[in-house]
Amino acid sequence: MRRILIIDDDADLSFIISEMLTSYGYDVTCAESAAEAFDILEGNTFHLLLLDINLPDSTGFELCRELRRVSTVPVIFASARTDENDRIEGFDIGGDDYLPKPYSMKELLSRVNALIRRSYGFFGEEKTVSFGNVSVNITTRKVTKNGSEVSLSLKEFDLLAYLCEHIGTPQPKEKLISGVWGAFTAVEPSTLTVHIRWLREKLEDDAANPVYIKTVYKVGYVLEVK
Repeated sequence: MRRILIIDDDADLSFIISEMLTSYGYDVTCAESAAEAFDILEGNTFHLLLLDINLPDSTGFELCRELRRVSTVPVIFASARTDENDRIEGFDIGGDDYLPKPYSMKELLSRVNALIRRSYGFFGEEKTVSFGNVSVNITTRKVTKNGSEVSLSLKEFDLLAYLCEHIGTPQPKEKLISGVWGAFTAVEPSTLTVHIRWLREKLEDDAANPVYIKTVYKVGYVLEVK
């Protein structure tokens, strides 16, 4: 199921949007602040974010900037701020669409559907990688184990997807960090190690003796599909 996170301090509006999107088959979660949003994003994967600019503890612009350091998840800005400079800034920092308030539910749904199609190709061929009892749908960003969905953070999924794109080929730690976190990131190798451990705990039957996500001595890691 396609998952959407609404980040807006207007709880009533978020509820109305959530009810509408849910009726069209989306799985919707709401956050009322940037801090709450990051807590939710840390442990869950979403296909799209609907983001207000004015938040009680930050701005949607700042949240998007931080998010773009670790993820390419599609973002629609939805805000009463309609100044041209605000719209330009929204796009410049990584927003994919900008919807001025007030807007109709029909237009919102149309924009959400369009961005989902462009980003994931839901109505085209989906790319899936399977190993053991684990299935990774790269297109929908959905991971299952024994048929049950596994909840991954944004970065956990990005790392897993990168390994899936290079099955059987050992990936040096530096290349993994550059490919997943960005070429100019200040992420330490220990961060990669922690994310690998988290993936093993969620996907391997025995995280201490991994069968699929393996360490390559003095090199890095590799995903082996048997």
